[in-house]
Amino acid sequence: MLLASAVVVWEWLNEHGRWRPYSPAVCHHIEAVIRSEPRGGSVVLGQVDSRLSPYIIDVHSMHQFRQDTGTLRPVRRSFYDPSSAPGQGWLWEWENDAGSWIAYDTEVGIAIQAARDRQQPWLDLAPLGFCYLIDFESMTQINGQTQRCRRIQRRSDLAYPLVSGPLPKSHHAWGPASIPGQPCACQQCMLVLSLKAGTMPTAHTLGRRPPQTKPPSPKLNSYPIPGSSYSLTLPRPPSLSSRSLSPHRTSGFGATVSSSGAAACAAPLPPRSSLAGLSRPALQRIAMAQSRALIASGVPTVPVKNLNGSSPVHPALAGITGILMSAAGLPVCLTRPPKLVLHPPPVSKSDIKPVPGLGHCCRKTTKKQARKGKTPEEVVKRYLQKVRNPPEEDCTICMEALAGPSGYKGPGVGGISRAESVGRLAQCGHQYHLQCLVAMYNNGNKDGSLQCPTCKTIYGVKTGNQPPGKMEYHVIPHSLPGHPDCKTIRIIYNIPPGIQGPEHPNPGKPFTARGFPRHCYLPDSEKGRKVLRLLLVAWDRRLIFSVGTSSTTGESDTVIWNEVHHKTEFGSNLTGHGYPDPGHLDNVLEELRAQGITEEECLPRD
Repeated sequence: MLLASAVVVWEWLNEHGRWRPYSPAVCHHIEAVIRSEPRGGSVVLGQVDSRLSPYIIDVHSMHQFRQDTGTLRPVRRSFYDPSSAPGQGWLWEWENDAGSWIAYDTEVGIAIQAARDRQQPWLDLAPLGFCYLIDFESMTQINGQTQRCRRIQRRSDLAYPLVSGPLPKSHHAWGPASIPGQPCACQQCMLVLSLKAGTMPTAHTLGRRPPQTKPPSPKLNSYPIPGSSYSLTLPRPPSLSSRSLSPHRTSGFGATVSSSGAAACAAPLPPRSSLAGLSRPALQRIAMAQSRALIASGVPTVPVKNLNGSSPVHPALAGITGILMSAAGLPVCLTRPPKLVLHPPPVSKSDIKPVPGLGHCCRKTTKKQARKGKTPEEVVKRYLQKVRNPPEEDCTICMEALAGPSGYKGPGVGGISRAESVGRLAQCGHQYHLQCLVAMYNNGNKDGSLQCPTCKTIYGVKTGNQPPGKMEYHVIPHSLPGHPDCKTIRIIYNIPPGIQGPEHPNPGKPFTARGFPRHCYLPDSEKGRKVLRLLLVAWDRRLIFSVGTSSTTGESDTVIWNEVHHKTEFGSNLTGHGYPDPGHLDNVLEELRAQGITEEECLPRD
């Protein structure tokens, strides 16, 4: 048995396939919960960070669960040397366009700190998979392709939790006389169990493939550790004996239920050593195995949800059920979710076909042309009916009485006679000060349309402020999950960065366009083609995208989605933006209807 010390960093997998670290405080909280509940369960992240209140970590399945959406993301428990940046409490960050500081991935931060400790003038991040150069003298990050510079900083924070414990050197760690069944909760047994046979394959981080190891033998798993004279040779977990309370059985949802008795542990302890001599792949193998330390072979589990989609139970319901059972003291294991599949298999040009009923496969938009002729007052009056005796109600725009003057005092509105001071929208009947409606129109796109601020009824043809770009669409010979009987419509949006126009939040200022081209998917069914035709109308009216602040990254002055949801995952639904989703097409039709685009406008175009 080998004693070792390391700092633990808990990380989650984002939609780009990168492992992002939780903060040191959150990692301390997770470790504390694990120590207080040796059998595992759920970790509520909102208890330590209010910004993470929707999130819960299911320790058994090693997934982060979002309670309000049911979204599941893999998490992992990684080990690093105590002398590295996480162990010393150093956090490296870069500044985004909004002026916010974003932490680097753990491995990148470690590499930057190590280079600084060696007093290097600069560090090339290309070996880690990033086209950036770190200049320590100017404390900037330089893009190797665009030469764009961003500020970086090193911030002192709480050090990540330090753990120490035995690492098994051979199969004798189990002891020949050990009693089969559930082991005790001592640190030694927990770590031995974490390195049991059948662990997950090593995760590939930052695009680098770890060295290949020999396949395990039928009875023993051997993990060679580079730079040392020994390997980790582990036996299979003890199987259930006749003393077991019940044999293994598989539930209808695909989860395994088992129970067993207690066990003893005893093993000699060799001299203490550190993890400094272990390579990163070896540390990853240990970390990925130890992340499942709390799933002992004899711990009873309750079947909740087969997350590969074969069960009708919704992921959110499954997660909530698991949380309730965990709170009642019942360990709950969620079965493994599907892998993230963003794109379909490669498709040759000859296999790409036009969408039936559409004689074209591309649509472009250009800069918005300024409307001439009618004044704002003339546009608003077109949709209003005069109100001679205003009711004793407040105008919901300025919150002043309709019988009195408008509360709007800003520019852009001329004098309005008393007889015309209040108007009723012809279709919905809601009443407002004419001066307030004109001010609201002047603050919008000024496209000749008006939208009731109370019920959202649209008068005229609503258009948006989507920047110029291109929309491509075609059929590929693959089926979406939940739509096995039809092919797939692939939509490709491409919008380049540019300069904001008068209809945008900050005219004259540059805007960014992240993540383009963006690939989206619809089933090639009758309803899917109807949705596509309506999306074409929305694209022509510049309603698919907008310029604003990203709710995901916090970046301002960037291209964002404009309240019409798209599916960007092809073969999975791990992020909530994929299939199967039986109500997606109907939801999109409702969202388009809210933008003033109805099914009457989806007639086939030449």
